[in-house]
Amino acid sequence: MADVLSQSQIDELLKSMSGGGGSSSKEEKVEETKASAESEKKEEENFNKYDFYSPRKFTKDKIKLLRSIYENYARILTSQVNGVFRVLTDITVIELRESRYYEYVNMFHENDCMTIVDAYISEKGKSNVPLMIYCTPGLIITLINHMLGGGDSVVRVEDNYRYSDVEMALYKKVLDYVIHSMDDGFSNYINIDFKMQRVEENPSMTQEIGLDETVVILVLNVDVSGIAAEKIRICIPGTLLEHIFKIIDNRKHIARGFSYENNSDVIMNHIKDTKFPITGQLGVIKLDISDIYHLQVGDVIDLNKSAKSKVKLYVGRQPWFMGTMGVHKKNIAVRIEDRIRPTGKDKPTEEIIADLLSESVEQKTG
Repeated sequence: MADVLSQSQIDELLKSMSGGGGSSSKEEKVEETKASAESEKKEEENFNKYDFYSPRKFTKDKIKLLRSIYENYARILTSQVNGVFRVLTDITVIELRESRYYEYVNMFHENDCMTIVDAYISEKGKSNVPLMIYCTPGLIITLINHMLGGGDSVVRVEDNYRYSDVEMALYKKVLDYVIHSMDDGFSNYINIDFKMQRVEENPSMTQEIGLDETVVILVLNVDVSGIAAEKIRICIPGTLLEHIFKIIDNRKHIARGFSYENNSDVIMNHIKDTKFPITGQLGVIKLDISDIYHLQVGDVIDLNKSAKSKVKLYVGRQPWFMGTMGVHKKNIAVRIEDRIRPTGKDKPTEEIIADLLSESVEQKTG
C-alpha cells in the first residue's frame, strides 16, 4: 500500500529538487549569513565610534586648520633638522585627534622626559596653559650623536632609556630647535612665541591640566635615513587652542569687514602730508620747430591773452584751480579765485586723486 504524502512534504521535495538538495541549500544559507555578517563587521570597523559622554569640542574645520599648520611645521622642522644636525630625516603628520589628557599621559614610560612649553601670544602675553612635547629617545640620541660629530649610523635605544646629565643638557639644546620651528608653523595665521619652560623626567606624575580635560594629540613620524622611524608627540590643551582659534577668527572677521568700510578719512590722513608740484599756466601756444630754432634773447612770444587774464593751476597733471597773477613779498604769486569743477568730459575727483597718488608713487620709486 503506497504512502500518502502531505502537502508540506510535497513542498519540501519540490524545493530540494529545484535547489539541488535540501542539505546543500541549508549550507549555502548558512554561508550567506556568515558572509553578510562579516561584511557588516567590516563596514562597522570603517566608522569611528563616537563617545557621547565626551562630545567633541572642535569642529572638523578647526581640526583641518590645525593639521595644515602642523604639516607646514613638519616641513620647516625637516629642513631645520637636516641642515643643523646633518642627518637625513623626513617628518610627517601621521595622527591628529581630539582626546583626553589621561590618554596622552598613559603613553609614557617611567624614565621618559616630557618638555613643558609656554606660548607667548603677541599683544596678549603668556598663556596660562602650556603645551607638552615628547620625543622618542632614539631620535634624541641620534641627533646628539650627529651634534658631537658621530657617524651617519642611527643609534637605537630602548623606550625606557634614561638620559645622563650630559645628554640632558644636550637634550634641551635639541628641543630648542624643535620648539622654535613651531613659531614659523603658526606664522601664517598668528604670531606665537613658544619657549621651553622645563623638562619633566616623570611625566606620568605631571598634571598641568585636569586628566579629563580636552586636548588635541598630534603624532609626527620622523623617518631617520630610511632606517629608523621615531616619533614626536605633541599635546595641545583645548583651552589654549580655543584662545588661539578665537584670535584667528577675530582677525579673519576684521579682514573681511575692512574692505566694506568707508575709510576715506583714514586714507586722507595718510596722504595729506604728500607733496605735489603745482604749476601755473597762463596760456598755451604752438610753434614750429624752425621758429623755436630761430628764437633769440629778447624775442617776444604772443600768448593771445591779456596780462590780467586768469592763470590755470595744475596739481600734478590735473587742472584744479583758477587764479590771478600778482606779487607777494617781492615774489611772483598766484591768488586762487575759483576751483575747476569736473565736467562730463573731465575725470571725477576720485579718479584725479588716484592719478595723483599713482604719479607720486612713480616719482618716489623712480
